[in-house]
Amino acid sequence: MDAVLAARVERIAADETHGASWLAKEAVEAVVEAVQRGEDPLPLARELVRARPAIGAIAGALGRVLVAGRTPEQLVEEANALLGSRERAAATIAVLLAPELEERIVMTHSASATAREALIHGAPGRVVCTASEPIGEGRAFAEELAGAGLTTEIVADEDAEHAVGTVDLLLLGADTVFRDGSLLNKIKTSGLTKAATKAKVPVIVACEVLKLAPSMPYQPDEERVDLTPPGRITRFVTEEGVFAPDEIAALVDRTPFLAEGYELLRG
Repeated sequence: MDAVLAARVERIAADETHGASWLAKEAVEAVVEAVQRGEDPLPLARELVRARPAIGAIAGALGRVLVAGRTPEQLVEEANALLGSRERAAATIAVLLAPELEERIVMTHSASATAREALIHGAPGRVVCTASEPIGEGRAFAEELAGAGLTTEIVADEDAEHAVGTVDLLLLGADTVFRDGSLLNKIKTSGLTKAATKAKVPVIVACEVLKLAPSMPYQPDEERVDLTPPGRITRFVTEEGVFAPDEIAALVDRTPFLAEGYELLRG
């Protein structure tokens, strides 16, 4: 792997400010660059997956591109189609969520681009953003939402589990959604969903299909994420529709190239 592509892998590995969808986009663009340089894209794709094992969107996106793109030309075409569908997916999810968000008090954790699209489109009455330390991306997220005209406030992470009992719903993004409906997301998500469940506050996950993983849940060796069991999630909203946690397996099974892509990248 040449220095330019190695630098792209390192940038993705070190990134602590962007969400899973953005990281998947960067990974796909890196693989396209490898093809354009005349290199075999598979070793690079495997390196990218190993660089961020908790980000299922990277494996989901690269697997689809590699399995569907049998020739270099087809791979680039498939990559461009996926990047275009990524933008449409977020817009579709925002439309589906809009009735639930309008005039509601919504809490969110971390800085999901998919959640941002839904919040801006859905016009909630107020958005409560956790600070999301140690990076504190929730602070910048709150400022971004405020810049779009939303009323926002920031709650310290240590106060979030109490504060979630005062909102109408908890809206989360996703790094990975496993076959059984378990959620891998920003650290402290699990405790927040536990408190929400206890307070009978709905937990909704905004999740593009490319974030699905065909495997059963596991906890990657990353301090940045934790695992939330399916029993603490009310429903998932995807571009394919709305699903209960126990319906995710069926969605995984009918998603083209998902299982094949994971198998290829695991090799």
